[in-house]
Amino acid sequence: MNVEFPLTPETVNAYRDHGFVKIAGLLTDAEALHYRAVALDVADRLPKLSNGSIFDQNVNVWLEDPTMRSLTLLPKLQSWARQLAGVPLRLWHDQILIKRPHNQAPTEFHQDQPYWPHDQSPNPISAWIALGDVPVERGCMTFIPRQHHRRDLPAQNLADPRSLFEICPEMAWEPRVTLPLKAGDVTFHHGRCPHMAFANETDEDRVALAVIMMDASTLYNGVGHVVTDPLGLTVGSVLEGDLFPAL
Repeated sequence: MNVEFPLTPETVNAYRDHGFVKIAGLLTDAEALHYRAVALDVADRLPKLSNGSIFDQNVNVWLEDPTMRSLTLLPKLQSWARQLAGVPLRLWHDQILIKRPHNQAPTEFHQDQPYWPHDQSPNPISAWIALGDVPVERGCMTFIPRQHHRRDLPAQNLADPRSLFEICPEMAWEPRVTLPLKAGDVTFHHGRCPHMAFANETDEDRVALAVIMMDASTLYNGVGHVVTDPLGLTVGSVLEGDLFPAL
Protein backbone atom coordinates (compact mmCIF):
# COMPACT_ATOMS: atom_id res chain seq x y z
CA MET A 1 0.00 0.00 0.00
CA ASN A 2 1.29 3.47 -0.92
CA VAL A 3 1.81 5.87 1.97
CA GLU A 4 0.31 9.31 1.38
CA PHE A 5 1.72 12.65 2.53
CA PRO A 6 -1.16 15.01 1.75
CA LEU A 7 -0.63 18.20 -0.21
CA THR A 8 -2.97 21.17 0.01
CA PRO A 9 -5.52 21.65 -2.79
CA GLU A 10 -3.81 24.99 -3.51
CA THR A 11 -0.50 23.22 -4.22
CA VAL A 12 -2.12 20.65 -6.49
CA ASN A 13 -4.12 23.28 -8.34
CA ALA A 14 -1.05 25.48 -8.79
CA TYR A 15 0.84 22.60 -10.41
CA ARG A 16 -2.00 21.67 -12.74
CA ASP A 17 -2.64 25.29 -13.72
CA HIS A 18 0.95 26.45 -14.20
CA GLY A 19 2.70 23.18 -15.07
CA PHE A 20 5.12 23.43 -12.17
CA VAL A 21 5.24 24.00 -8.43
CA LYS A 22 7.90 24.51 -5.75
CA ILE A 23 7.60 22.71 -2.41
CA ALA A 24 10.01 23.61 0.37
CA GLY A 25 11.57 21.14 2.75
CA LEU A 26 11.37 17.73 1.11
CA LEU A 27 14.68 17.10 2.90
CA THR A 28 16.31 18.71 5.91
CA ASP A 29 19.55 20.61 5.36
CA ALA A 30 21.51 17.71 6.86
CA GLU A 31 19.76 15.15 4.64
CA ALA A 32 20.30 17.24 1.51
CA LEU A 33 24.00 17.66 2.22
CA HIS A 34 24.37 13.94 2.93
CA TYR A 35 22.80 13.09 -0.41
CA ARG A 36 24.92 15.77 -2.07
CA ALA A 37 28.14 14.14 -0.90
CA VAL A 38 26.95 10.74 -2.12
CA ALA A 39 25.79 12.19 -5.45
CA LEU A 40 29.19 13.78 -6.09
CA ASP A 41 30.92 10.48 -5.31
CA VAL A 42 28.54 8.51 -7.54
CA ALA A 43 28.95 11.04 -10.35
CA ASP A 44 32.72 10.55 -10.23
CA ARG A 45 32.40 6.74 -10.36
CA LEU A 46 29.72 6.24 -13.02
CA PRO A 47 29.75 6.97 -16.77
CA LYS A 48 28.48 10.37 -17.81
CA LEU A 49 26.38 11.46 -20.74
CA SER A 50 28.02 14.24 -22.72
CA ASN A 51 26.30 17.62 -22.66
CA GLY A 52 29.34 19.72 -23.45
CA SER A 53 29.87 22.39 -20.84
CA ILE A 54 26.18 22.67 -19.89
CA PHE A 55 26.06 20.01 -17.16
CA ASP A 56 27.34 16.60 -16.10
CA GLN A 57 24.60 13.94 -16.23
CA ASN A 58 24.51 10.43 -14.73
CA VAL A 59 21.38 8.42 -15.58
CA ASN A 60 19.66 5.65 -13.57
CA VAL A 61 21.81 6.09 -10.48
CA TRP A 62 19.08 4.40 -8.42
CA LEU A 63 20.21 1.12 -9.97
CA GLU A 64 23.83 1.66 -8.99
CA ASP A 65 23.86 3.11 -5.48
CA PRO A 66 21.62 2.23 -2.50
CA THR A 67 21.72 5.72 -1.02
CA MET A 68 20.62 7.40 -4.24
CA ARG A 69 17.99 4.67 -4.63
CA SER A 70 16.54 5.62 -1.25
CA LEU A 71 16.10 9.21 -2.44
CA THR A 72 14.70 8.35 -5.86
CA LEU A 73 12.15 6.02 -4.24
CA LEU A 74 11.46 8.23 -1.22
CA PRO A 75 7.80 7.61 -0.22
CA LYS A 76 7.06 11.32 0.36
CA LEU A 77 8.41 12.20 -3.10
CA GLN A 78 6.32 9.49 -4.75
CA SER A 79 3.21 10.53 -2.82
CA TRP A 80 3.56 14.17 -3.85
CA ALA A 81 4.11 13.22 -7.49
CA ARG A 82 1.01 11.00 -7.56
CA GLN A 83 -1.15 13.73 -6.07
CA LEU A 84 0.12 16.37 -8.48
CA ALA A 85 -0.13 14.21 -11.60
CA GLY A 86 -3.45 12.69 -10.52
CA VAL A 87 -2.76 9.35 -12.22
CA PRO A 88 -0.84 6.12 -11.49
CA LEU A 89 2.86 6.57 -12.24
CA ARG A 90 5.98 4.59 -13.05
CA LEU A 91 9.60 5.63 -12.76
CA TRP A 92 11.04 6.60 -16.13
CA HIS A 93 14.56 7.27 -14.86
CA ASP A 94 16.50 9.41 -12.43
CA GLN A 95 19.62 11.46 -13.06
CA ILE A 96 22.24 13.39 -11.16
CA LEU A 97 22.68 16.83 -12.76
CA ILE A 98 25.78 18.85 -11.87
CA LYS A 99 26.69 22.30 -13.12
CA ARG A 100 30.34 22.83 -12.38
CA PRO A 101 31.59 26.18 -10.97
CA HIS A 102 31.75 29.03 -13.49
CA ASN A 103 30.56 26.77 -16.29
CA GLN A 104 29.42 29.73 -18.43
CA ALA A 105 26.60 27.67 -19.96
CA PRO A 106 22.88 27.99 -19.28
CA THR A 107 20.56 25.11 -20.05
CA GLU A 108 18.34 26.89 -22.56
CA PHE A 109 14.54 26.75 -22.68
CA HIS A 110 13.14 23.37 -23.62
CA GLN A 111 10.45 20.81 -22.94
CA ASP A 112 11.58 17.39 -21.67
CA GLN A 113 9.06 14.97 -23.14
CA PRO A 114 9.99 15.43 -26.83
CA TYR A 115 13.29 13.69 -26.02
CA TRP A 116 11.60 10.57 -24.63
CA PRO A 117 10.40 7.45 -26.52
CA HIS A 118 6.90 7.71 -25.07
CA ASP A 119 3.38 7.36 -26.43
CA GLN A 120 0.17 7.77 -24.41
CA SER A 121 1.85 9.55 -21.51
CA PRO A 122 -0.06 12.82 -21.05
CA ASN A 123 0.97 13.36 -17.41
CA PRO A 124 4.77 13.03 -17.14
CA ILE A 125 6.17 14.72 -14.05
CA SER A 126 9.74 15.45 -12.96
CA ALA A 127 10.93 16.15 -9.42
CA TRP A 128 14.08 18.28 -9.25
CA ILE A 129 15.64 18.05 -5.79
CA ALA A 130 18.19 20.65 -4.69
CA LEU A 131 21.14 18.95 -2.98
CA GLY A 132 22.55 22.23 -1.73
CA ASP A 133 21.41 25.83 -2.04
CA VAL A 134 20.58 26.82 -5.63
CA PRO A 135 20.28 30.60 -5.95
CA VAL A 136 19.88 32.19 -9.37
CA GLU A 137 23.65 32.57 -9.69
CA ARG A 138 24.22 28.83 -9.14
CA GLY A 139 21.82 27.64 -11.84
CA CYS A 140 18.25 27.52 -10.57
CA MET A 141 15.40 27.03 -13.02
CA THR A 142 13.00 29.39 -14.75
CA PHE A 143 9.62 28.16 -16.03
CA ILE A 144 7.11 29.45 -18.57
CA PRO A 145 3.67 28.97 -16.96
CA ARG A 146 0.61 27.45 -18.60
CA GLN A 147 2.46 26.14 -21.67
CA HIS A 148 2.51 22.45 -20.69
CA HIS A 149 -0.50 21.80 -22.91
CA ARG A 150 1.69 22.44 -25.99
CA ARG A 151 2.21 18.81 -26.96
CA ASP A 152 2.88 19.36 -30.66
CA LEU A 153 6.44 20.69 -30.45
CA PRO A 154 9.54 18.74 -31.57
CA ALA A 155 12.66 18.43 -29.41
CA GLN A 156 14.57 21.64 -28.79
CA ASN A 157 18.31 22.34 -28.55
CA LEU A 158 19.49 22.78 -24.93
CA ALA A 159 22.46 24.86 -26.08
CA ASP A 160 20.56 27.27 -28.34
CA PRO A 161 18.76 30.19 -26.63
CA ARG A 162 16.52 30.67 -29.70
CA SER A 163 15.61 27.04 -30.34
CA LEU A 164 12.25 26.90 -28.52
CA PHE A 165 11.24 30.37 -29.67
CA GLU A 166 12.03 29.70 -33.32
CA ILE A 167 9.72 26.68 -33.12
CA CYS A 168 7.06 28.58 -31.16
CA PRO A 169 7.64 32.37 -31.54
CA GLU A 170 4.61 33.45 -29.48
CA MET A 171 6.02 31.72 -26.40
CA ALA A 172 8.84 34.28 -26.21
CA TRP A 173 6.26 36.82 -24.97
CA GLU A 174 4.87 34.71 -22.16
CA PRO A 175 5.76 35.57 -18.53
CA ARG A 176 8.53 33.60 -16.82
CA VAL A 177 8.92 32.48 -13.22
CA THR A 178 12.34 31.94 -11.62
CA LEU A 179 12.51 29.69 -8.55
CA PRO A 180 15.67 29.72 -6.39
CA LEU A 181 15.81 26.73 -4.06
CA LYS A 182 17.25 26.09 -0.62
CA ALA A 183 18.95 22.77 0.08
CA GLY A 184 16.24 20.11 0.33
CA ASP A 185 13.59 22.02 -1.63
CA VAL A 186 12.02 20.41 -4.69
CA THR A 187 10.26 21.58 -7.81
CA PHE A 188 7.87 19.42 -9.78
CA HIS A 189 7.25 20.19 -13.44
CA HIS A 190 5.21 18.63 -16.21
CA GLY A 191 7.23 17.03 -19.00
CA ARG A 192 5.90 19.63 -21.45
CA CYS A 193 6.46 22.67 -19.22
CA PRO A 194 9.13 24.85 -20.88
CA HIS A 195 12.02 25.59 -18.53
CA MET A 196 15.67 26.56 -18.44
CA ALA A 197 18.48 26.72 -15.88
CA PHE A 198 20.99 29.52 -15.50
CA ALA A 199 24.75 29.05 -15.71
CA ASN A 200 26.63 28.42 -12.48
CA GLU A 201 28.52 31.63 -11.72
CA THR A 202 29.59 30.56 -8.22
CA ASP A 203 32.57 28.70 -6.76
CA GLU A 204 30.49 25.63 -5.78
CA ASP A 205 29.03 22.75 -7.76
CA ARG A 206 25.30 22.94 -8.35
CA VAL A 207 24.05 19.45 -7.56
CA ALA A 208 20.51 18.15 -8.11
CA LEU A 209 18.76 14.81 -8.44
CA ALA A 210 15.98 14.71 -11.01
CA VAL A 211 13.43 11.92 -10.62
CA ILE A 212 11.36 11.55 -13.79
CA MET A 213 8.01 9.76 -13.74
CA MET A 214 5.53 8.80 -16.45
CA ASP A 215 1.97 7.53 -16.75
CA ALA A 216 1.84 3.88 -15.69
CA SER A 217 0.41 2.93 -19.10
CA THR A 218 3.10 4.69 -21.19
CA LEU A 219 3.98 2.89 -24.44
CA TYR A 220 7.38 2.64 -26.13
CA ASN A 221 7.44 4.41 -29.52
CA GLY A 222 10.84 3.30 -30.79
CA VAL A 223 12.63 6.67 -30.66
CA GLY A 224 16.25 6.30 -29.60
CA HIS A 225 17.07 6.92 -25.94
CA VAL A 226 19.96 5.87 -23.71
CA VAL A 227 17.61 4.14 -21.25
CA THR A 228 15.66 2.02 -23.74
CA ASP A 229 18.15 1.45 -26.58
CA PRO A 230 19.78 -1.62 -24.93
CA LEU A 231 16.49 -3.30 -24.00
CA GLY A 232 15.27 -4.68 -27.33
CA LEU A 233 11.75 -3.40 -26.77
CA THR A 234 8.89 -3.82 -29.23
CA VAL A 235 7.26 -0.62 -30.47
CA GLY A 236 3.88 -0.30 -28.78
CA SER A 237 4.85 -2.28 -25.68
CA VAL A 238 4.15 -0.89 -22.20
CA LEU A 239 7.20 0.47 -20.36
CA GLU A 240 6.91 -1.69 -17.27
CA GLY A 241 8.84 -4.20 -15.20
CA ASP A 242 11.77 -3.89 -12.81
CA LEU A 243 13.41 -1.03 -14.70
CA PHE A 244 10.20 1.04 -14.65
CA PRO A 245 8.62 0.25 -11.26
CA ALA A 246 5.15 1.40 -10.30
CA LEU A 247 5.27 4.25 -7.77
